[in-house]
Amino acid sequence: MTGSVAVPRSHVEQLDDGTEVKLGVFLSNSKSRRTKLTKDKLAALASLGLGWAAAGGEYAG
Repeated sequence: MTGSVAVPRSHVEQLDDGTEVKLGVFLSNSKSRRTKLTKDKLAALASLGLGWAAAGGEYAG
């Protein structure tokens, strides 16, 4: 899944130290709660290529 921002909810990232991060759950929850995120957090997510985080969380498609 490297290089893609289309992450399924079930996706889990394995870090170098062995820690597992439920990336799919994090992104799904962030997207559904985007109206409650700060502008800084939305900007950080948008800079990673997440279109739904751009323009204050308003998703155009």
